[in-house]
Amino acid sequence: MVTAYPLPEGFTELEVFAIGTALLVEALLGFCLNGLTIISFRKIKELRTPSNLLVLSIALADCGICINAFIAAFSSFLRYWPYGSDGCQIHGFQGFWTALASISSSAAVAWDRYHHYCTRSKLQWSTAIAMMVFAWLFAAFWSVMPLLGWGEYDYEPLRTCCTLDYSKGDRNYITFLFALSIFNFMIPGFIMLTAYQSIHQKFKKSGHYKFNTGLPLKTLVICWGPYCLLCFYAAVENVMFISPKYRMIPAVIAKTVPTVDAFIYALGNENYRGGIWQFLTGQKIEKAEVDNKTK
Repeated sequence: MVTAYPLPEGFTELEVFAIGTALLVEALLGFCLNGLTIISFRKIKELRTPSNLLVLSIALADCGICINAFIAAFSSFLRYWPYGSDGCQIHGFQGFWTALASISSSAAVAWDRYHHYCTRSKLQWSTAIAMMVFAWLFAAFWSVMPLLGWGEYDYEPLRTCCTLDYSKGDRNYITFLFALSIFNFMIPGFIMLTAYQSIHQKFKKSGHYKFNTGLPLKTLVICWGPYCLLCFYAAVENVMFISPKYRMIPAVIAKTVPTVDAFIYALGNENYRGGIWQFLTGQKIEKAEVDNKTK
């Protein structure tokens, strides 16, 4: 580790190295798995369906999260942020944009699965493309707001990466936080909850459980929940009293999303997994039409 720069305040040598290592492992693993998802979609014709376009959207967003985590890991090993204040704003925007796009795309997949299993309606390409474009543009709108003055991007407690500044807890932050959480966490969470509950009831009636309907929502809550709780706590209390090392834990947990998503939406998808296997080995998958089902 580079020793020319002092340790960030509140962290030991081992803690800085551990956080950097965790971010690096999360970045590499998530990028490889989601990269495989993207390449397989591009190479295997049977995977190119409207439903799997939404899975591709998640993989693209998660690759963006991994790139953000890789930059944060590199800076952690340096012990400082080497890209200046403008770089911090770009890093914060890019991380926020891809994170929100990942959440919105996950809600879109839930909506598609509901119609696939409960109403038996088939997703059209035009609808899938519109949903994907909307998810990314909607995420971009909320991510650009801090650059325009509603909310603000600043350094994480380790000061080697950037995100939404929750340290002030002022009116500007609180209004942005509540609007952001409603439209980018609560509404997508509600869509996923109602969709997967309906699918679960459908599976229960038939006696055939084709995938675990609880995993997608649990992933959203477990991976993003701690970060949301920290942000909401900062809206009512001075969060700076919490140790910097503890304030970094939610950020590290959130960076596990790309890996978990890859196992839920691609590797956990029986037919998508068959397409990945075909890409890796050259062996044809038996089923010609690849839908969005999982075991």
